[in-house]
Amino acid sequence: MPTNAETSLTKKVWTLATTLAGQGIGFTDYITQLTYLLFLKMDSESVETFGEESAIPEGFRWNDLITLDGLELISQYEATLKRLSEEENLIGTIFVKAQNKIDKPVYLKKVITMIDEEQWLVMDGDVKGAIYESILEKNGQDKKSGAGQYFTPRSLIQAMVDVTKPQIGETVCDPACGTGGFLLAAYDYMKCQSQDKAKRDFLRDKALHGYDNTALVVTLASMNLYLHGIGTDRSPILCQDSLEKTPDTLVDVILANPPFGTRPAGSVDIDRQDFYVETKNNQLNFLQHIMVMLKNGGRAAVVLPDNVLFEEKAGGETIRKELLKNFNLHTILRLPTGIFYAQGVKANVLFFQKGTPTKGVWYYDYRTGIKHTLATRPMQRHHLDDFVNCYKASDISKRTETERFKCYPVEELLARDKTSLDITWLKQTGDDEDVTLSQLISTIEEKSGNIANAVVRLKELMTGIEE
Repeated sequence: MPTNAETSLTKKVWTLATTLAGQGIGFTDYITQLTYLLFLKMDSESVETFGEESAIPEGFRWNDLITLDGLELISQYEATLKRLSEEENLIGTIFVKAQNKIDKPVYLKKVITMIDEEQWLVMDGDVKGAIYESILEKNGQDKKSGAGQYFTPRSLIQAMVDVTKPQIGETVCDPACGTGGFLLAAYDYMKCQSQDKAKRDFLRDKALHGYDNTALVVTLASMNLYLHGIGTDRSPILCQDSLEKTPDTLVDVILANPPFGTRPAGSVDIDRQDFYVETKNNQLNFLQHIMVMLKNGGRAAVVLPDNVLFEEKAGGETIRKELLKNFNLHTILRLPTGIFYAQGVKANVLFFQKGTPTKGVWYYDYRTGIKHTLATRPMQRHHLDDFVNCYKASDISKRTETERFKCYPVEELLARDKTSLDITWLKQTGDDEDVTLSQLISTIEEKSGNIANAVVRLKELMTGIEE
């Protein structure tokens, strides 16, 4: 449960966000500036409180900002962002492509004053991190910001980590890390497993690896981990497109919720000799990348949309056969709609291990007859207790079938048309889904947007083709 101080500070931070929103400063822009300024403040505290040497170049530190007002403040702040974006290691990652989004001096001063009133460094890492996480989650709930696309429900993340059981000493990667939720959950799971200094140092500085191709997200993820005491010298997060090249190193565990849909316009074409098929399907490419990136014996838990289970074109069948023949695809968790910020998303979690063939796939149906909404009935961790219990993470050979948990032999799956893994055995009763009017409108808007994007893409493909 959040402490009173934690709740109070979160409210204070968010109240100011609401004030700035009234001046046209979006929540995401506000949080990004908050991140930059918070890093400068904590660096100042480390000097004043602990006598440490500042990591920030002279002339661009917290004390160079707080005495200024008006256009002088704006000028100094923008010069600071430019200078720090050119640094290396953690600073360069936090300030990657940094730009000022609060161009009115009075509001920039408000943010600086609020941050200056608190002593952030002396807060426990879990408290600092929890405050920041709660702000990121609140931002994800804001439909206008679009930040929800980077936010996987923490209840789902926690369940995936609980059954994947990362161990201290192992390496963990998220190739599409968003704000770092999977990496943080894995860290929290492993940090109490040993008091050995070498193992804990490895966990804090070398075990975690995250990638995202959006500079803003890299800033938020890097700060999120830093506030939890992770990557205090070098951020575990890199700003790069995971799909562009073969991974430099293989890892023990992958936890991920890759972006759905096609690759964004302007992305570099994928030319990967290590992939099983060539396709423009983003989630199939991420699945291939994850399969390649695992060490032999490594394990993965990946959120993927329904079409990965049955996609006939784009090489889907080839990839599914590879998963069944050279990986142990032992579990598929079928998720309900209403748990993601995008309306109507139908997704699954695929759990697999590299190096041994599949004997049978266990399906847990947490979709049929299940109703969640973000507003009135969000999915909580306890809703997945039965799945976690059925999973038998300590020894999956001891699994037994239940009404919602059923095993299908690999021979039966390979014999299915197009090797489809899209299986449901429970019967839906009553209405498929209770939705509010606003949810229905959002779904219509989303589908309209998808159609419009498809038309644009079709026109691009037809350019130059004679009728």
